[in-house]
Amino acid sequence: MNRQIAGWIAHPWAKWVVLVVALVFIGGVGSFGAKLADVQENDIASFLPSDAESTEVINQAGSFSDPDAVPLVVLYVREGGLTPEDLAKISADTAAFADIEDFADDAVGPIPSADGEAAQVIATVVLGSDGWEVLPDRVEAAGELADAGADGLEVYLAGPAALGADQSEAFAGIDGILLIAAISVVVVMLLLTYRSPILWIIPLFCGVASVFTAQGIVYLLARYADLTVNGQSAGILSVLVLGAGIDYALLLVARYREELRRYEDRHEAMAHALHRAAPAILASGATVIIGLLCLVFAQLNSTAGLGPVAASGIAVALLLMLVLLPALLVICGRWVFWPFIPHFGDPERIDTGFWARIGRRIAVRPRVVWAVTTAALAAGTLGLFQLDADGLTNEESFTTEQPSIEAGKIVNEYFPVSTDSPLQVIAAVDTADEVVAALAEVDGVEPSAIEVLGQDDEVAYVEAALVDAPDSPEAYETVDRARSALDDVGDGAALVGGQTALIKDVQDASAADNQLIIPIILVVVLLVLVVLLRAIVAPVILLGTVVLSFGAALGISALVFTHVFGFAGADTSLPLFAFVFLVALGIDYNIFLMTRVREEALKYGTRRGALIGLSATGGVITSAGLVLAGTFAALGSLPIVFLAELGFAVALGVLLDTIIVRSVLVTALNLDIGRHMWWPSALGRKEDIEPVTTDTTGTASLVPR
Repeated sequence: MNRQIAGWIAHPWAKWVVLVVALVFIGGVGSFGAKLADVQENDIASFLPSDAESTEVINQAGSFSDPDAVPLVVLYVREGGLTPEDLAKISADTAAFADIEDFADDAVGPIPSADGEAAQVIATVVLGSDGWEVLPDRVEAAGELADAGADGLEVYLAGPAALGADQSEAFAGIDGILLIAAISVVVVMLLLTYRSPILWIIPLFCGVASVFTAQGIVYLLARYADLTVNGQSAGILSVLVLGAGIDYALLLVARYREELRRYEDRHEAMAHALHRAAPAILASGATVIIGLLCLVFAQLNSTAGLGPVAASGIAVALLLMLVLLPALLVICGRWVFWPFIPHFGDPERIDTGFWARIGRRIAVRPRVVWAVTTAALAAGTLGLFQLDADGLTNEESFTTEQPSIEAGKIVNEYFPVSTDSPLQVIAAVDTADEVVAALAEVDGVEPSAIEVLGQDDEVAYVEAALVDAPDSPEAYETVDRARSALDDVGDGAALVGGQTALIKDVQDASAADNQLIIPIILVVVLLVLVVLLRAIVAPVILLGTVVLSFGAALGISALVFTHVFGFAGADTSLPLFAFVFLVALGIDYNIFLMTRVREEALKYGTRRGALIGLSATGGVITSAGLVLAGTFAALGSLPIVFLAELGFAVALGVLLDTIIVRSVLVTALNLDIGRHMWWPSALGRKEDIEPVTTDTTGTASLVPR
């Protein structure tokens, strides 16, 4: 950061102006954050790109079926057989469902099972402006109606509406739950890091303010710039902003503490701390922002939307941690560090401490250290062979049992053919009979449950029931077979959609995004590192270490998912999301370390600079990693398998980055490669002024003997 800008932020009177302006900004923009849930799009159709086949079916089927209509299956069961009284009650309920708010008038039923022990009614919830958020209340009302006067009848609620209600409740309060869990972790880590009953309050205040401000900005972008936001991206936003913001705060406070020992005036100390620390913080934040913005190239709207959502949050965290935090620290003075207050003239302890000792041990045999560490991380990547990221069924998507899933199993026992989530086909009117005939030959489609439900403007609308559960791999294969069979009908103009096809298209688009986005991020991050470090060798090596760390983290996580947590697999988007966060955030810690190493290498040479950089940043980077790992681990507090897996994988990867990759692997590489790390810059030709030496015991020394 420019010295003049840093000086103004920490100026004895300008700090008050900064404080007032920052609080007004936070209050004004942050007030919109409470409305973020109002602009979220959580239906699966909002995830898809506009050119997906199932999306085109939704667009063309509007005159035949309401895209906002969600079926609810109400199942009545009496062992031994339904009585005439039961059937009379079920018939009355069928008509009464229309009296519930947002329910359509055309409930279908009763439909008896083959054995006479069950009957189902298919009612329809028509979503309004409130979207899927109303489903829990509407489904509950339907359940109360069905239970009333049941007199021994067992009632189960299944189908898309019941599942949507469970999903809505699982995501209900996601922002609040995650924020509370993340804040709890941050408070503990800050107390352990600073060992002060006061200091932790200031970074935490700035971190929470960053979250609310970021939510407000994202709301405005969603409201006025057509940005796609869902519960998943909103939850990740809270965790990412708080974790990254506290990371930046830790680095600035650590440098400020150093400068307080060198300068008597705290304003001058902060100006120097900002001047020294801000470039690394800005560079790391910019790397994360650029990496996240690469997501806009994704096919999935939800993934493409996450990029700007998360990038906006990181930008807010950078702004407040580099403007508001310094102002608050200089306003409060040195006493906030109590009981470990840094005083002017206190000796620096660069050559002592845990990380200094670790550095000296690595320096004895750096090549052996990095070779062994690399081999260990490579071994961890072998777990990737057990990563099943081909998607999850509805049942597998939750970490806990859900009523709609259990009800669905019972429905399938009595009604093997699914009628609530049929294939939806749009075709030319003159090919309708051919479409029906072709679908009847498709394995996985029930021939007796294919029907032409309407014709309009030369377009026919056909529905076909599936033999298998709509969310099963077998049903997805049926979608492929149906599309293939219809390729020969009407010059391939027939389109296959429906709930199953939607999920299938989401999975296909997600898999394509993995192949497209990951290489783009690698190239972009590499270019950023080249510009930042003004070298080629170091950026290539650093990027390689982070990719290795990512592979190890995801490989180990895959083993844990299968053999410890018992998860059936992973969402298709898990590799991409984990890669984005681990590479972008993992590079963060390498940037923090290497910018300090470069600063010291200009004075002392690369090898000694590597040890000074490790000693000076080791503690704070480790603390930052623990904070970020803890905040992402908070995702496990939600009953969603995807978020639990993402939180675990990112938390593990961050710990590997901070404790092993940054402190051991990168330091060992710096010591072994030396000045050649900076090739082809001038620093790469600078000999070590004071090379690392070893004493008679074989222990490396930071200070020449």
